[in-house]
Amino acid sequence: MDGHWIGNWLLILVPLGFFLGALLNEKRARWNTAAAISLTALALVIVLGLLERFNVAPVVTTDSWITHSPVAYVMLGLISFIAFINIRYSSAYMAGNKDEEKRYLRWLMITLGSVAMVVISNHMLLMMTAWIAISLSLHQLLIFYPERQRAVLAAHKKYIFARVAELCLLSAILILHYEHNTWLITDIHRTIDLNGITHLDQVAALMVALAALVKCAQLPLHGWLIQVVEAPTPVSALLHAGIINLGGFLLIIFAHLIVVSDIAQWVLLVVGGITTVLAALVMMTRASVKVRLAWSTMSQMGLMLVECALGLFELALLHLVAHSCYKAYAFLNSGSEVESSLKRRLSQAVPPSRTEWILAGLASLTLVAALVAVLDLDGPYSPWLLFAIALTLLMAERRGRLNTASVISMMTLGAILIVAYSLQKAGAYLVIPSMTTSVGWVGDAWIGFLMILFMAGYILLRYHTDHPLVTKARRAFYAGFYLDEWVTRLNLRIYPTRLPVRLKPKKLQIPKEEFFQ
Repeated sequence: MDGHWIGNWLLILVPLGFFLGALLNEKRARWNTAAAISLTALALVIVLGLLERFNVAPVVTTDSWITHSPVAYVMLGLISFIAFINIRYSSAYMAGNKDEEKRYLRWLMITLGSVAMVVISNHMLLMMTAWIAISLSLHQLLIFYPERQRAVLAAHKKYIFARVAELCLLSAILILHYEHNTWLITDIHRTIDLNGITHLDQVAALMVALAALVKCAQLPLHGWLIQVVEAPTPVSALLHAGIINLGGFLLIIFAHLIVVSDIAQWVLLVVGGITTVLAALVMMTRASVKVRLAWSTMSQMGLMLVECALGLFELALLHLVAHSCYKAYAFLNSGSEVESSLKRRLSQAVPPSRTEWILAGLASLTLVAALVAVLDLDGPYSPWLLFAIALTLLMAERRGRLNTASVISMMTLGAILIVAYSLQKAGAYLVIPSMTTSVGWVGDAWIGFLMILFMAGYILLRYHTDHPLVTKARRAFYAGFYLDEWVTRLNLRIYPTRLPVRLKPKKLQIPKEEFFQ
């Protein structure tokens, strides 16, 4: 056998291992075996990644159906790690019913295997097949409790939107194959780099962007993401920590196509940018921890898509990994988060004065501007503006609900965060570099404008809630501007579904002689 294929077969073992785990629990749920498979996959990915990084393992040619790109190794490692955590949590969460355990673990392992197959695919049809398999297997997990009306309705909407995303992606794949006469993603990248982009490539890029937007639950197709909290907690963790990130991953693997398409970039900047701001502000008006996390996911996904549109693919990859780990922890630890949220709400916060806002803003802008000047960083600059806004909030609200910090400590923490962020961004650059896009300073200015709007909205919704106009606006934000209600009506009109009937509790029958005793 040609040595070039050794790496391929070893990498294919990762999704095959998850699929094998789905077959091994026919008689009973083998949680320990499933956890061992995920740990073995993680170890295999780490070893293969290190071997190929130092040119020890056989490398594959660009004609391979399997990709050995650094991004694939990072994503596979992330998937295996999240899988292990999720399986261990699920084993305790689902304990008690053998039939439900088997059914749950079967679909969980199939979903994980399908995600892994998408990540390692260099052949577009193979990736498309695995992409569809993710949606179908996840649907079984979302309706794991079929008697819950909200869960069934959310899964129904997700099912429709998944078909829309798949249609967009399949259209892009067929167009790219027709235009370049190849099914391999690496061949398409090489052709575009050499010959430039055609009109059909522009259409394909737009279809890829639309598929990513739908997959990431961007406005107004977001309602299902809020309502699937009715599914089991580990399913929510898997969805928010891994599967919904596939929209950003799709843009990363088609980076060479996205950066040369003006229309794809602007669609991502407009829809993703608006979703980032509105979802973050809506999150402030919600009380439920899981619902707040769902709106947070929408906002983070919008920001990740914006980063891809600006050509900051290394930042998008870093964002994807950090968001996955945080959301897995947040959902699986949602019980403790409820207690922490109650403590924050019951504690008295000291509103920052106007002077404190100004000083915090100047200090944050100075720190960020100094870093940009010292390192001689080129644009886009809107992500650095967002970082400055985050530092401003951190410094201005130092007299928080649960503790108080000095200005010096906050300045020191801000400097540490800037250094840590820069180092992480530089590390991600080694995996996938940033690329120059055609939107230029106009797109950068648009995102900067949205970030300033977010800052203004945050201050109004948090510290000026008594103003009549802010009260009305808060009511609209709390309702999500009723976008989901309109989309739900349209969905049920086009493709209706039968919701489960709520069973009324049986009345307690007490004999008359016992009643009058």
